[in-house]
Amino acid sequence: MSLGEVISLMRNGIMEVLILIAPILGVALIVGLIVAIFQATTSIQEQTLTFLPKLLAILLMLALLGGWMFTHLSNYTRMLFESIPAISI
Repeated sequence: MSLGEVISLMRNGIMEVLILIAPILGVALIVGLIVAIFQATTSIQEQTLTFLPKLLAILLMLALLGGWMFTHLSNYTRMLFESIPAISI
């Protein structure tokens, strides 16, 4: 296994993580921004107010995108297992 193959595997793994986590982090960021703007306009400075809307948004995104995430990750895992014979030489 050459250094280029190792770097390629690492790069592909990092890209998979970024592709799978980006929608969830994006929704959490948007919900957090909306709650922060709401807190700033109403002068409510409760720290725990941001927790529940973010949690519900993340759970909703996981429910909506869970099948796609599982399919994407299983395809990547299948590709890794199929490349084991080529890597071991």
